[in-house]
Amino acid sequence: MKTILTSISLLFISCFSFAQATIPSAEAQIKAAVMAAPADMRDKATVYGYSPNGDFAVLRKGTNEMICLADDPAQKGFNVSCYHKDLEPFMARGRELKKEGKSFQEISDMREKEAKSGKLKMPKNPSTLFVFTATDENVDLSTGDVKEGNYRYVVYIPYATSESTGLPLKPEAPGMPWIMDPGTHKAHIMITPPAKK
Repeated sequence: MKTILTSISLLFISCFSFAQATIPSAEAQIKAAVMAAPADMRDKATVYGYSPNGDFAVLRKGTNEMICLADDPAQKGFNVSCYHKDLEPFMARGRELKKEGKSFQEISDMREKEAKSGKLKMPKNPSTLFVFTATDENVDLSTGDVKEGNYRYVVYIPYATSESTGLPLKPEAPGMPWIMDPGTHKAHIMITPPAKK
């Protein structure tokens, strides 16, 4: 029995150590996260990422309007994003509800209800989200270096419609802007440049 308990304890310690080892340093997370932002906004952006024990936390307090999110080490693939600070209430509420175990649809419905009631503050002006993704083989998480990736741009315009913007409801050519979720609190312009081959 003692041998079994010892083995279980060692396995737990080993798994815990592995989990810790998979979280890159704050410097590497910051370097990779800000790649999503326009170059002239990277140095002063606030960056959220993961502490050595896996907690989501501020890795660097910035001084401009940009907030960046480091890659989630628990998710497959590389995905970082940066967005205008006016989107923070919307983004933070989504993270909070996800942590509570809510589904994508539940999160969407709750934020829509809270936005309409005024409880959730949405941007008054168009606000941009920049997303940068890459395959695992193109990323060195230990250094934050990414050899090649793809960008996607999202401009949130709450309650905008195809009629109010002149945008189509789907892209008709590669990289063409279009409007998604029109008429809702999360209405946004999608711009997805063709992926690099």
